[in-house]
Amino acid sequence: MSGTEHLSTRREGATLVLTLNRPEAKNALSLPMLVGLYDGWLAADADDAIRSVVLTGAGGDFCAGMDLKALAGERGTGSAAGDAYRDRMKADPDLHWKAMLRHHRPRKPVIAAVEGYCVAGGTEILQGTDIRVAGEGATFGLFEVRRGLFPIGGSTVRLPRQIPRTHALEMLLSGRPYSAAEAAAIGLIGRVVPSGTALDEALAVAERINACGPLAVEAVKASVYETAEMTEEAGLAAELKRGWPVFDTADAKEGARAFTEGREAVYRRE
Repeated sequence: MSGTEHLSTRREGATLVLTLNRPEAKNALSLPMLVGLYDGWLAADADDAIRSVVLTGAGGDFCAGMDLKALAGERGTGSAAGDAYRDRMKADPDLHWKAMLRHHRPRKPVIAAVEGYCVAGGTEILQGTDIRVAGEGATFGLFEVRRGLFPIGGSTVRLPRQIPRTHALEMLLSGRPYSAAEAAAIGLIGRVVPSGTALDEALAVAERINACGPLAVEAVKASVYETAEMTEEAGLAAELKRGWPVFDTADAKEGARAFTEGREAVYRRE
């Protein structure tokens, strides 16, 4: 896998690493990047050998949001590559929302490794990830209202469900920047690590996930999101429907045998 001109992909064992790759623009979102992101999510879901995904940015930043100038320029280039990206977007007008994890949820766990700027659209994509690690120098925020804009990537819906409402509203309505320490304190990210080490830590988290039973991991993730807005009674019933089939898999039996025999389990998605 190689991604697009603004999105690079590589494999680290059973982890697919997607890297936003426009460092000169602080990895602001472009048309090639959005197409590449969506293709990356689809590739991860289609390949059973991939057990997790890490999303990060090149050059010391995660993502500074949407690059409106680049998107406007790409509409008028007339290049073959530009035409191909525009054709993809025309064929699927929802593609950019799927790329930003607004209208698409990968079945594999997605871990964000954040350094530098993670603002506007960057913070919106972040809300679609499952586990979030940030370098201590990272900056977060939804700056749209400062420009008279609306954070339409899902933040008015998702953010108050992920962090306390008072913090969500302050972030949404003030448009101020948040340090990594503040973001961790309000629950937007899970942990803060020394600057420059977020990717290494995210890969370590991914490796621990990869060592677990993939059918179990995917079922657990699906259950968490599926039951999030249910009543407790309905959620517990849905959990049983997701969970019981896992116990009947060959992987579940392998996990028990490996524990008994004092060895690492070898899971085969069976």
